Amino acid sequence: MLSYFLRRLALVIPTFLGITILIFAITRFVPGGPVERMLSQMQAQGDGAASMTSAGGNTALSDEQIAELNAFYGLDKPVMEAYVEWLSRLVTLDLGESTRYYEPVSDMIAERLPVSLFYGGMTFFISYFISIPLGYYKALKHGSVFDSASSILIFVGYALPGYVVGVLLITLFSYHLEWFPMGGLCWR
Repeated sequence: MLSYFLRRLALVIPTFLGITILIFAITRFVPGGPVERMLSQMQAQGDGAASMTSAGGNTALSDEQIAELNAFYGLDKPVMEAYVEWLSRLVTLDLGESTRYYEPVSDMIAERLPVSLFYGGMTFFISYFISIPLGYYKALKHGSVFDSASSILIFVGYALPGYVVGVLLITLFSYHLEWFPMGGLCWR
């Protein structure tokens, strides 16, 4: 048992490094990074504004401004240096600033974490309060009409995509039964 635990523990570091390399590579090399997004937004604003202004104004960034943005986001550094810097910040829980919302990522996570924990906890409790008694009762009534009907219902539930089940549950519990608000979670 101890050797199994030590082998599993030894896999934590390579797994962590593999995941961080994959995430870094995706965020670094996939098109559509912060600079490209800013350029496309400016291009879209420029296209809309060109018809409104008589001068037609140029909204493109200069090469110096693009270089400054690349330096600000660390895209001008060599890949290995940028990865080591990113990883050291990640290990110290410095998640940086969002390139889309321009807020600290840790603040955004802290703001949204209570709602996520609430929904995760409720899902956990509801699933266990339904599945354990249902499994117990199905075991007692094996082969009965209830067992067959509940098995069919469970298989249909697994076969349907999550968004379809979600819409059906929202329609049932929010619209027809009016147990929950349709507008989302409201803290008072």
